[in-house]
Amino acid sequence: MVTDLWVNESLYSDWGQRFRVVRELAHVTSEFQEIVIFESASHGRVLMLDGIVQITERDEFVYQEMISHVPLLMHPKAERVLIIGAGDGGVLRRVLQHHTVKKAVMVEIDGVVVDLARKYLPDIAGDVWNDPRADVIIGDGIDYVLKSEKNSFDVIIVDSTDPIGVGEVLFTDEFYRNCERILSSEGIIVNQCGVPFMQAEELRETSLRRAQFFPHVTAYLAAVPTYVGGFMTLAMAKKGSHPYELNIELLRSRAQDAGLHEVCHYWTPEIHIGAFNLPPYIARHLPLSEG
Repeated sequence: MVTDLWVNESLYSDWGQRFRVVRELAHVTSEFQEIVIFESASHGRVLMLDGIVQITERDEFVYQEMISHVPLLMHPKAERVLIIGAGDGGVLRRVLQHHTVKKAVMVEIDGVVVDLARKYLPDIAGDVWNDPRADVIIGDGIDYVLKSEKNSFDVIIVDSTDPIGVGEVLFTDEFYRNCERILSSEGIIVNQCGVPFMQAEELRETSLRRAQFFPHVTAYLAAVPTYVGGFMTLAMAKKGSHPYELNIELLRSRAQDAGLHEVCHYWTPEIHIGAFNLPPYIARHLPLSEG
């Protein structure tokens, strides 16, 4: 077992971060990717896929809350949610914190990630795996979207790796066309688009593709310490009403109705509104700079 070693993230060839490993918990190569989980000296347990940090116990709440609560509270009545990826269960947990959600389907292509997360990262998902509203499917999210009926979901959350390898097919015209089809009249899709200081092309290309199918395309920010390079962007596309037709009091009311009172460590109504105020170096990558 590896002890007291340093692990370097391999996201960028000329810049990165490293963690001191207290002990290695799992190191597996699945059908789809290399999976490593280790106990770090600074961030609790860490999940890496193909050498890239996906989640740490210490700061997972930032990403999980913002990718989940923002779209669910922006939708006037989000009852049916589709999650693609997110094998650690953290997004599923945040989605089902909403008492108003009646069904949450999670489709993760790599069952090994789910198994290892349940064993070594139990606090990320908690007991959400046993929630009767949850339907966890080990399978292809692309195929699931393709076969779903029109207006099947109110919100789609895509928590995938970057558009390389196993995650590449989640950033295509065909995928977004089918997502638009299966979303309800006020439907929303959100997915991570990396850190634009280093990965601006992800936000730009994703936004341009989705602008072909959705009337409203924008993005919002989350400051996740272990996603190095500044603000993380979460790209959003929406049907129906404009995404900015909200105010703090309405968001606060929806959060109370959903049962989120005092459960969040990052999301607030004020953070929600402010997250859509993009600095120019990010906003310029959106169609018409709608953000």
